[in-house]
Amino acid sequence: MILHLFRRMINLEELTLSIFVQERTLIDGTSLYNEIFVYMSRLNMFNFWICTDNMINNSIHHHLSEDDIQQTFTNIIFQQVECIINHFAHISQYHVFSLPFMFSCFDYIGNTFPTVIFNYVRILRVQDNVPFEHEFFIRIACSFPLLQQLTIKNVRPQSSLPDELNSNDNQLYSIVNYSYLISLCFEIVHHDYVEQFLDDTKHIYLV
Repeated sequence: MILHLFRRMINLEELTLSIFVQERTLIDGTSLYNEIFVYMSRLNMFNFWICTDNMINNSIHHHLSEDDIQQTFTNIIFQQVECIINHFAHISQYHVFSLPFMFSCFDYIGNTFPTVIFNYVRILRVQDNVPFEHEFFIRIACSFPLLQQLTIKNVRPQSSLPDELNSNDNQLYSIVNYSYLISLCFEIVHHDYVEQFLDDTKHIYLV
């Protein structure tokens, strides 16, 4: 149904699209070009975030790399494109999006994400099958500088906790500041993450 609507918008010059699709094959650059862009000859700006997930056993794409997926966007000349791949217990999840990322919410990312500044994101949910170490939360604070709501989902304990001191009594771990955070949700987590955010000695500050 949505494809038919796009194909009728032949005079459209700008398009902003955010879509989450379950139980289907990966929506990549080739799919977008063949199913949408060939019908929109006047389109000159396309801001998008497309998330596709599928059961790993049902997906023919679960061995693709981020570079493989980005190569399919060579015909899309409007903006730079980034890709994030998550493999959870039984699900492969693919995020493809244009830069700069223009949306206020991002669900779900894990330990692997590009070195990009997401200036518009206010709501973020993070999830992974491997632990979130202290360095991960440093990267989150740097990449999402205006973050207001953070949801954490991870049952794996951290392999190293940020409470050690070196021989000069200096903290080994950098202090992490979330200056705009007003909501913190521990959805399904190991207690390490609760302690890291709520214990002042763990070097994460909500200021």
